[in-house]
Amino acid sequence: MQSILVFCGANKGSDPVYTDIARQTGALLAERGLRIIYGAGNIGLMGELADAALEKGGYVSGVIPYFLQEKEVCHEGLTELHVVDSMHERKVRMAKLSDAVLVLPGGYGTLDELFEMLTLVQLGQSRHPIGVLNVKGYYDHLIAHLYHMQREGFLRNQHRELLLSDDDLEDLLDRMAKFKTPVTKGKWLDLDRL
Repeated sequence: MQSILVFCGANKGSDPVYTDIARQTGALLAERGLRIIYGAGNIGLMGELADAALEKGGYVSGVIPYFLQEKEVCHEGLTELHVVDSMHERKVRMAKLSDAVLVLPGGYGTLDELFEMLTLVQLGQSRHPIGVLNVKGYYDHLIAHLYHMQREGFLRNQHRELLLSDDDLEDLLDRMAKFKTPVTKGKWLDLDRL
């Protein structure tokens, strides 16, 4: 892993532990020399992650659509900023710039991004290892639902295993670095064509 795409909330959540973990994540990724790709926000966990990484001298690349930049939620101190036309283009660009995905607590947008990346890997269109940092059991219900989907025959065992989860950031990053995404049949996604 050289660059990691981080999905997380544009809100801080109701418990300060979420802010703490976002800051710890930004600092640790910078210390490990991992380039951070994220949604370019200066608010919520997104802003905390970026600020902590930049304070440690990390490389932080943000991708934001014009309409969000115009709402003044764009972080102005990033190493690199990409402004795009749409949310779809944002996700494509972030995937193209990264080689792994880390998910912190967040809302609808975070889940949308997580499941889009999982689907691309499931369909053999990407090889990104994907990890969920399960802070305070935040994703317990989601993980339980994935097992329910598997038991009910809507998710194959090998596809359930595409999502790594851990409550320890360093252990999760180490597992992600060693993870080999199964090769599936099909043509690889040409992100330049999207």
